[in-house]
Amino acid sequence: MRLQRTLKNPVSVQGIGLHSGNKVSMKVNPAKPGTGLLFRRTDLPGRPEVGATLHNVISCSHATTIGTQHFHISTIEHLMAAFAGLGIDNATIEIDGPEVPAMDGSAAIFVFLFQDAGIQVQGSPRRFMEVIRPLSIGDGDKKVTFLPHSSFHIEFSIDFPHPVIKAQRFKAEITEKTFAKRIARARTFGFLKEVEMLHKNGLALGASLENAVVIGEDSVLNQDGLRFSDEFVRHKVLDIIGDLYLLGAPLRAKVIARKSGHALHCRAIKRLMEAGSYAWRYADSPIEAATISRWHRELTPAGAGAAV
Repeated sequence: MRLQRTLKNPVSVQGIGLHSGNKVSMKVNPAKPGTGLLFRRTDLPGRPEVGATLHNVISCSHATTIGTQHFHISTIEHLMAAFAGLGIDNATIEIDGPEVPAMDGSAAIFVFLFQDAGIQVQGSPRRFMEVIRPLSIGDGDKKVTFLPHSSFHIEFSIDFPHPVIKAQRFKAEITEKTFAKRIARARTFGFLKEVEMLHKNGLALGASLENAVVIGEDSVLNQDGLRFSDEFVRHKVLDIIGDLYLLGAPLRAKVIARKSGHALHCRAIKRLMEAGSYAWRYADSPIEAATISRWHRELTPAGAGAAV
């Protein structure tokens, strides 16, 4: 996957916004090399556009939202994860509302539609973002760490004081196959006892057993149960994959996340971008194993690296 990629054919979906509860239609179109992922609000005068990049993030509370002072598009993380997981660099996303449809609460439907439409390899090289020095950011017991690595690898751990979830850990190299088979189907989740609070804050108005895993006092309320025994941590991996794609380039790094969510993900990628050439570089070609070894030798002893 050294060349940029887009869809061969457009795909269209309709659904309900997870937080807004509003019906929305969305069409994903092929785009030229270098376009990136460009969202267009077709329901607004002038059909305004905004790129899915860190610069355009306006909120990371409960979901990832991009926009300008005039409009926004929220809950983009599952769609972004599908783009990232399948290695799609360029697309224009036309949407007639302020929130991406939730579908079944995962990225599975997007992955199926994109694979069915076909993926077109383009003539321009992909520009990878390679981490060359460790970088960490934390908030209490939550933490995200970036380490040099020859590919994209994620290790995620969660620990909820609830009998259904408890402690879970997932780690894997993120490839197109890994994403489609082990991550894309993991659904968003929430606790029944928190629904009233979320509704009062205008959130989860479209959530249901059709698009989320709902957790009661001691069991999952969805009739069909879980798709994976560790579906909760796998969905967290899906979320961070989508958020990391806001960097505007595929990442080459080992990412270790502990108890993190959208808010810390956004802070982490902002910190990484701000670190500049100290912590990362752009490259079109793969890193040689010897280079990774050299970077590790040049690092200072345990605990080294920029931290916040």
